[in-house]
Amino acid sequence: MVAELEGLRIFRLAEKLADEIWEEVLTWKPFARNTVGRQLVRAADSVGANIAEGHGRFHYREEITFDYYGRGSLRETRFWSRRAVARKIIPDTTLQRLMAMVEELEPQLNAYINSLETKSVASRGKKR
Repeated sequence: MVAELEGLRIFRLAEKLADEIWEEVLTWKPFARNTVGRQLVRAADSVGANIAEGHGRFHYREEITFDYYGRGSLRETRFWSRRAVARKIIPDTTLQRLMAMVEELEPQLNAYINSLETKSVASRGKKR
């Protein structure tokens, strides 16, 4: 049986990352919040949103595609976080805290994608 979405560790980690970033960006000055902040929040929210959308798909290949989008959004989150430090919006310590979550999530998301790849090969032509 397919695990429920809320039971997926990667989904819970993605939600935690998105919520941490949201709380951080809310404290920024308006210009930073409306430029870098919007992009950062959008990217972080997109990680979990793509995991959720993929989880709702019927075939493994479709789910994998959305998980790849989520992985791309995770990398975009890293990019915007680094821009926030470079532009002196957040201190390096905040970046380190956020990147610790990214570094925890990325290999787990890759492992999840690999497990779906294995299931996809094993069930060629079968529906879930």
